[in-house]
Amino acid sequence: MANRSTDGVDEIEQAWRRERPGTPVASIGVLTRIRRIGKLIEDDRRRTLAQHGIDAATLDLLSTLRRAGRPYRLSPGQIARRALVSAGAISQRVARAEREGLVERMRTGPDGRSVQVTLTPAGPALVERTVDNLLRREEALLAPLSDSERAQLARLLRRLLAGLTG
Repeated sequence: MANRSTDGVDEIEQAWRRERPGTPVASIGVLTRIRRIGKLIEDDRRRTLAQHGIDAATLDLLSTLRRAGRPYRLSPGQIARRALVSAGAISQRVARAEREGLVERMRTGPDGRSVQVTLTPAGPALVERTVDNLLRREEALLAPLSDSERAQLARLLRRLLAGLTG
């Protein structure tokens, strides 16, 4: 378990303090680490997903449908709201997953103008395999933190996120 008293982020903060006395640099210690951690996690996630032959956008689509529960069906608008992406991005994701045989679009409603997206049998199978392995890998990334540290970090990040979005 690495436990350094200083790191490269501290060096950046110290250099700015030296070169620009009086410049507010306290955010560097938090936000630069969040950005660096985010990049490392995204790179690791991309590699893990590539091993399963799926990209993050497709997994997000399939996971959103899977978490909806049986019959694993949502409208494109519902998917966009739950996935926090634009309707255009959902349309592209659905088209790609449909070509791969993971989802299908179904016309619904009295006039057949409404569309629902549903998982095909191949969709949940891929989600189950991928999510289990991905979450095990991400659990390993948190190994340097104790359970209480993880809970504390989750609380702090929740508060920060709420402050940025609410």
